[in-house]
Amino acid sequence: MALAIFDLDNTLIAGDSDHLWGEFLIAEGLVDEASYRQQNDRFYQDYQAAQLDIDAYLRFALSPLPERTSAEWQKIHQRYLEQAIKPLLLPAATRLLQQHRERGDYLLIITATNGFITRPIAELLGVDEILATDPEVIDNCYTGNYLGTPCFGDGKVINLQQWLQHSTHTLAGSYFYSDSINDLPLLEQVSNPVAVNPDERLEAIAVERQWPVLDLRSE
Repeated sequence: MALAIFDLDNTLIAGDSDHLWGEFLIAEGLVDEASYRQQNDRFYQDYQAAQLDIDAYLRFALSPLPERTSAEWQKIHQRYLEQAIKPLLLPAATRLLQQHRERGDYLLIITATNGFITRPIAELLGVDEILATDPEVIDNCYTGNYLGTPCFGDGKVINLQQWLQHSTHTLAGSYFYSDSINDLPLLEQVSNPVAVNPDERLEAIAVERQWPVLDLRSE
């Protein structure tokens, strides 16, 4: 059994669940359109340029959560899954996950997108577990803060190492699939790094280092 690790956004799904969540909130009238879209777009551009201030972004992304109860957000999130996420599912990604299942591998998503958004997506994809930056909850209410080390860049490596300390799994024979240069620290830790529809900078590194490059969007 090997550890098969996957990035989520623009890897297992054909889009960015974090940015799409912001667009969904705007469409639903749950945030102020002008100011929220401007910030949402700016942070996404920073992410693509590998210049994201993850602390500032998480505080922005989590700021709407204290305004409603967990039960209210659960219903809203279900609409988001149906309207924004299910259309982005990739048949080739589904087959890739199934290939690893059939080999007996353990399927783990590691994502920078916060756990409120991504845990239901991981459940939809049927993976074994997900590591994400989880929002703080006190008395069943979101505070707008987050817990632990942000699961982004080097933080993905930190979160994975902490998880491995309490797991029977190791990185021997492990895989990590990602589209983003932001994930280079973790790609360098696994036995089998794989670039999936990579951005320009990651593609150049993958070619130089002779890493496999997959296209999961060709269908």
